[in-house]
Amino acid sequence: MNENLFAPFTTPSFLGLPAVIPIILFPMLLIPTSKDLINNRLVTIQQNLIQAVLKQMMMTQNTKGQSWSLMLMSLFIFIAMTNLLGLLPHSFTPTAQLSMNLAMAIPLWAGTVITGLRFKTKSSLAHFLPQGTPTPLIPMLVIIETISLFIQPVALAVRLTANITAGHLLMHLIGNAALALSVNNFLATPLILALLMALTILEIAVALIQAYVFTLLVSLYLHDNT
Repeated sequence: MNENLFAPFTTPSFLGLPAVIPIILFPMLLIPTSKDLINNRLVTIQQNLIQAVLKQMMMTQNTKGQSWSLMLMSLFIFIAMTNLLGLLPHSFTPTAQLSMNLAMAIPLWAGTVITGLRFKTKSSLAHFLPQGTPTPLIPMLVIIETISLFIQPVALAVRLTANITAGHLLMHLIGNAALALSVNNFLATPLILALLMALTILEIAVALIQAYVFTLLVSLYLHDNT
């Protein structure tokens, strides 16, 4: 019970070297692929899920926005696989690190902003000042809109980090409670274990939902700038 709650979030190392890069690349090796003319059931289910998610995200995009579809789906699959692997025992979740999420959010956000300034310069600059704004409020609104623009990647990264970290901590606490109650009260153990199973199912859903939300918000930023 004296174990550090944040021990699972420390960066692992192997022979004194950080093992983050192999861990980040490992989920990509688990995605099933097939070179056969007829796919098996697992690959077919995977392709159908990817097509459903891609159709939902690309529904409001124009031709320029749809050119980002491969990158967005790769991002969704990477975050989803990383989140799911982090639920395994004695594993490490890179998306629970704020630095990792900022490294994904800032370049994507910057790419959408640069795309908007290049192809829709007037429309992008018009977002800083809504139409019909009274003259005395113009400087204040420009500052507020500028701050809200630059806070978008931070909000992306913090949202993903907070949800993954909170879920892991909750599972850790309930697991410790189940272990303590199993020693003192055998009757309460099945109830705690059932709660832990339900929480695990919830965390699987949260892992997939957070991957979808992160990718969808990037897609919405792209929609506003293309």
